[in-house]
Amino acid sequence: MKIAFFVNQFPTLSETFILNQITGLIDRGHEVYIYADRPGDMSKIHPEVEKYHLLAHTHYIGKPNNRILRLMKIFKLLPNFWRNPILLLHSINFLKYGKRAASLTLFYTVAQLLNKPRIYDIIHCHFGTNGLKAILLKELNLIQGKLVTTFHGYDVSQYIKKYGTNVYANLFATGDLCCPISMQMKFNLAELGCNENKLIIHRMGIDCGKFLFNLRQQPQDGIVRIITIARLVEKKGVEYGIRAVANLLKSGMKIEYNIVGDGFLQEKLQQLIQELDLIDSIRLLGWKQQQEVVDILNSSHILLAPSITSQEGDQEGIPIVLMEAIAMGLPVVSTYHSGIPELIENGKSGFLVPERDVNALTDKLRYLVEHPESWASMGLAGRVFVEENYDINKLNDRLVEIYKNISYPDTEEKTALTASAYI
Repeated sequence: MKIAFFVNQFPTLSETFILNQITGLIDRGHEVYIYADRPGDMSKIHPEVEKYHLLAHTHYIGKPNNRILRLMKIFKLLPNFWRNPILLLHSINFLKYGKRAASLTLFYTVAQLLNKPRIYDIIHCHFGTNGLKAILLKELNLIQGKLVTTFHGYDVSQYIKKYGTNVYANLFATGDLCCPISMQMKFNLAELGCNENKLIIHRMGIDCGKFLFNLRQQPQDGIVRIITIARLVEKKGVEYGIRAVANLLKSGMKIEYNIVGDGFLQEKLQQLIQELDLIDSIRLLGWKQQQEVVDILNSSHILLAPSITSQEGDQEGIPIVLMEAIAMGLPVVSTYHSGIPELIENGKSGFLVPERDVNALTDKLRYLVEHPESWASMGLAGRVFVEENYDINKLNDRLVEIYKNISYPDTEEKTALTASAYI
């Protein structure tokens, strides 16, 4: 099949779930095109991007942020104008397309797609916002194919809060399939008006073969190592994790807390650590390569993921790093947030507490620190659960089945999805 992916930026290390889908489809013999608004940080590229030569298959179709760059882009795109001037004029019809037309965002996208392939078997949009864009491009007859939209988190939380509950009405009406990554998200989309027949949960996953199980045991030096891996943004709740660990340290427990990741809250969090006088025990390690992350997880005993709903309404989906840590055998302390309870079995593979509840986080962390004999059974239960439900190879096989079901609904090419696929 010929498959077009529409994403916000590519490549980006924080969205390995998209990369895993793309490489998995290529491995299965499918032809993949990537359309992104903008490039990610090119100094931090995942090895798989280079291995699969994905930048050669990536096209940037967004409007440049810088005015000078926009002018340069206009001159570069002038030859495309004559390919279809009527279509380009339609793209600036602000009466029909509103802000996207008035801001010339749609114009830039259309102009950059005029010399690209138009017909695909599948147009797969990651995040609802890209689904909305693809609907407009299909209306302009610029692209053709069955439209699948994966919803991840902010697109059914913060985005709805900002633009209203009817923002996806056109996508729900004319798109072919909506794929929330969790049961909670499926419920939210149904509440917003998406027809149940167009909703199929399709989870993100990991390559379990790259995250080997390691039975956790009491450390010989007596220091329990707690790890958080997250972008340093509000919804990750790192501040609450720091305060919870601080409570344990002040009670005399021997703990080392490492936080991997970067983001705009880094300076604020470093200041908090200094104010708590815990710079020797709580460390911000910054961004790390994937293999470095794996090594840190291997030497850690407990994963802490204190996710919260931000003040703007932004939420997680199901964080990939939780899957990775659980697959490696770490017991987890996290929160009743979005789809996280669908990954962590409370009391079995870890513990869940209410959002922003420092005391509850402290209590569950204290239990795990004081009961290292529980780590092995929790870690094993988590590994089994991830292998059964979040293995990317199984999920990519299923994704191909989903594609076939909407591409060939009335032919023998159609494969039967099991009942559990529609949960």
